[in-house]
Amino acid sequence: MGNDAWGGDAASLVEAFRSGERSPSEELQATFDAIDASDLNAICYEDREASVAAAASADVQLPFGGVPVGIKELNEVQGWPNTSASVPFKDRVATFTTTNVERIVNLGGAVLAGQTTASEFGGVNLTRTEIHGATHNPWELGKTPGGSSGGSAAAVAGGIYTIATGGDGGGSIRIPAGFSGLVGLKGTFGRIPLGPEAEYGNLTVSTGCMTRSVRDTARWFDVCNGHDPRDPLSLARVEGWERGLGSHLDELAGARVAVVSDWGGAIVSPIMWELLEEAATNLISDRGMTRIDDVDTHVPRMGAAWSISGMIAVKAALGDMWPDCADVLTPEMRMGLEATA
Repeated sequence: MGNDAWGGDAASLVEAFRSGERSPSEELQATFDAIDASDLNAICYEDREASVAAAASADVQLPFGGVPVGIKELNEVQGWPNTSASVPFKDRVATFTTTNVERIVNLGGAVLAGQTTASEFGGVNLTRTEIHGATHNPWELGKTPGGSSGGSAAAVAGGIYTIATGGDGGGSIRIPAGFSGLVGLKGTFGRIPLGPEAEYGNLTVSTGCMTRSVRDTARWFDVCNGHDPRDPLSLARVEGWERGLGSHLDELAGARVAVVSDWGGAIVSPIMWELLEEAATNLISDRGMTRIDDVDTHVPRMGAAWSISGMIAVKAALGDMWPDCADVLTPEMRMGLEATA
């Protein structure tokens, strides 16, 4: 057995725990070593004493039993820093734990092993803040892993964790997944509850995860989905995410599939469009689907509407601290707040 953190996915790590090939405590120490050796700036808080105790008592028969997991800093963990990745809240501490974290620990058996960096208030698609600095992409350190779940993406792609939490309102799981070579699924709004103190904002935010495999993402949804009365907009539980992988392929035959290049304003590089075109062509041909082109995805002033709704929420969070705190905010936040004042 090597001393490196596990290089496969979380499901295979659990199998290694159950077979005795590796123990949760050994994996946690390898995770600590990976954090210490990392130059990604992806981890902003740890409670190693608590992590060690949790690993020592981990139940490896649970879906993620003993697996070290990183928690995005916009997901609260009681007693951990709750900064919103913003200097004005640098001393704030979480007074509760969010539902997705509760479930991945209590139902999934995962071990909390550090807090991962995010963009300020989760507001932009890169991870660089005044409070933590820039988080680096493990594939090329001079580039961003995306945002807002950039620390989670960098840590999973960079060999620290097999899995980490994320959240997505306008791409904050999907963008880092794309930038970092990971699986990133934004579930339906309400699929995983936002409780226990749900803040709905513009009704687009979904919690989820950054993983190395589709089966890990499916297993995560198996563990974490289901209604929570503390979040009245959360949805009823759906079973069989991992068990059902690959079982619906025949249902795709004859389906009409739109292939679009920009979703009404995003700029797609030629090489990315070439890769998307190749993948779409192969999938449509393989599954017997019908391709639909020239779909108009333009939504007038969609970007402006998104920015304004986000800045309203940020301004409400800052309260009387704005505009006196302007100098300690990231340029993107400052510009957005000034533009929507």
